[in-house]
Amino acid sequence: MMRALRIEELGQPNKVLEVVDVPVPDPGAGQIAVRVLGAALNFPDVLMCRGSTRYAHRCPSRQASRCAVRSPRSARAWSILRWGARVLGSPALPSGGFAQFALMEASDAHPAPAALDDAQAASFWIGYQTSWFALHRRAALQPGETLLVHAAAGGVGSSAVQLGKAAGARVIGVVGGGEKAVFARELGADIVVDRHTEDFVQVVKDATGGRGADVIYDPVGGDTYDRSTKCIAFEGRIVVIGFAGGRIQSAALNHALIKNYSILGLHWGLYKSKIPGLMGECHEVLSQMAQDGVAVPLVSERVGLEQVPDALQRLGDGSTVGRVVMVP
Repeated sequence: MMRALRIEELGQPNKVLEVVDVPVPDPGAGQIAVRVLGAALNFPDVLMCRGSTRYAHRCPSRQASRCAVRSPRSARAWSILRWGARVLGSPALPSGGFAQFALMEASDAHPAPAALDDAQAASFWIGYQTSWFALHRRAALQPGETLLVHAAAGGVGSSAVQLGKAAGARVIGVVGGGEKAVFARELGADIVVDRHTEDFVQVVKDATGGRGADVIYDPVGGDTYDRSTKCIAFEGRIVVIGFAGGRIQSAALNHALIKNYSILGLHWGLYKSKIPGLMGECHEVLSQMAQDGVAVPLVSERVGLEQVPDALQRLGDGSTVGRVVMVP
């Protein structure tokens, strides 16, 4: 038996998640069973609890962490990783990763960078992959360009700041509050905007001589997206990462035409089926960046399994900073 989080009904994470004893899962064909060393909390985990949009799933179910670090306990159809190796990737659903043991598809398991500890490695997979694909595959960010990152102190936003700096861009980070502003500066943002007291549109215009940002990284959506169109540069690119703000905006395509900017969507998980192998190539690049100290997740909290429901609630409410990781 093992301890794991289970959800019996949909609702707010701190109301519907509970820790229960369940059997240790056995791997099926093409899967590996792993001991969880760390599982990062992600906003889609909150959406799963709430039953929002494409993240809805049947209840009861064990809650799934979208990013986790594990070390194989048993393996089938896996010859690259040695027995007991430290790996990272996404857990097999519906059992998920907020547990002492979990299952992974063997093809989804990748070596954890040696330079990162367990909590950092747990935070590495989805966040940095998302930002790498957004900035390089979709937006083709170039050295010397200006990158505007919304939610720059959050899980994916913080990785975008680091990868943007590594690409030679000038990074403007937008955050909500003084504590998050300090965090964004620590990440390396050249300019930090506290949206509670400053207008990011005006800051971007002032910083670029009125030209605007070349690339805008937007995991927030809603009003944040609408205002971002006021400070996008000629031939700029807005990358839509998600809608953490709660409202899914409608794009004014006549405005995009008049101002000559592009609106780019990113569904990172789709690359697994559309271009197999590209995630692995990206992981090799990012692992070297981690080894070089360029891409290192900043973990603000390490919580136990019992504290995950409250921590997820705080993440959903927007009061966490950086990465929060469950360490069993």
